[in-house]
Amino acid sequence: MEKQLAARVKTLSPSTTLAITAKAKEMKESGIDVIGLGAGEPDYNTPDNIIEAAYRSMKEGKTKYTPSGGLPALKDAVIQKLERDQGLTYGRNEILIGIGAKHVLYTLFQVLLDSGDEVIIPTPYWVSYPEQVKLAGGVPVHVEGTAEAQFKVTAEQIRHAITDKTKAVILNSPGNPTGMIYTRDELEQIADVCKEKDVWIISDEIYEKLIYGGVKHVSIAELSEDAKNRTFIINGVSKSHSMTGWRIGYIAGDAAVVRAMTDLASHSTSNPTTTSQYATIEAYNGPQDAVETMRRDFESRLERVYPQLAAIPGFKVVKPQGAFYLLPEVSEAVEKTGFENVDDFAAALLEKANVAVIPGSGFGAPKTIRLSYATSIELIEEAIRRIHEFVEVNWKE
Repeated sequence: MEKQLAARVKTLSPSTTLAITAKAKEMKESGIDVIGLGAGEPDYNTPDNIIEAAYRSMKEGKTKYTPSGGLPALKDAVIQKLERDQGLTYGRNEILIGIGAKHVLYTLFQVLLDSGDEVIIPTPYWVSYPEQVKLAGGVPVHVEGTAEAQFKVTAEQIRHAITDKTKAVILNSPGNPTGMIYTRDELEQIADVCKEKDVWIISDEIYEKLIYGGVKHVSIAELSEDAKNRTFIINGVSKSHSMTGWRIGYIAGDAAVVRAMTDLASHSTSNPTTTSQYATIEAYNGPQDAVETMRRDFESRLERVYPQLAAIPGFKVVKPQGAFYLLPEVSEAVEKTGFENVDDFAAALLEKANVAVIPGSGFGAPKTIRLSYATSIELIEEAIRRIHEFVEVNWKE
């Protein structure tokens, strides 16, 4: 019997991030001194109070099924967080707890999109946005945020990209892979366009707590009643509380859409992991000192490594305001070192300099590479030293 895959998966692009990370791990396991800068997760462990809360819940027998949309107590913790941080009011029927923010997004696209519906995705983008849109039968429409514009798109760019097939616009602030943050004024202009054209807004705020330089995070849902009503906030504890492996994310938004997502979850995942939900209640309701400690450390790392990276010949670096990534534009370095493209350059960095970075092609930004500084400052600085040396040794005038 011929094994024929479904058409929906044939167009999927493999994750560049995972491929590079797997290759680096394989080299490291064979004894090679590889420094990996591909990590999309904090290098901190989950705070002790959260781990203890999870342990307590298991000892108390809280190991059974929960409602598909999440524990009421966790929904309440999310509601209180949104009120505390954004001044927004939601009901339980407007909240769904899912298996990480990634799966929440996947479920949202599944219930929101019909075949041919378009979703506007600013570039550079997180790798899974276009793939998830395609899996739901939708069409990704890319709008470029250039380095000159701090990798952000304007309201006018979005206006020109909207058609009668446009269903939603995705915003990611602070962004992955850019680390850039939209200002209140920029968001107000985008909200006005979305109101005028009557499209949904999907606001991915997973890096909300990792912001530097005194910049304030603004959720587009804060701006007006209309903006709130058409916005789906996507967030979770993976980055803010270093809980990537616990797999808990949430959506806040339109009750009818959340209801449909809950129904879909009941047939696909049953419920998010019970223990992780109890851990997340503690993450949101407990002390937040560890969150601020981690934020300050990331900011300190950024201040140290940004000038070192910017000093590499042929590297042009926009200083990020959040997350834990740097996205240098490296096309001059690629050309001067004799490589055909950034992917080949990144592969050579891994093979020759033993440094793993992620080529920007996976983010819709093929002139860039992404480096994560979610590792020790000693390793980051050594990695940048190796990259600098690699470029200088191979530079050809």
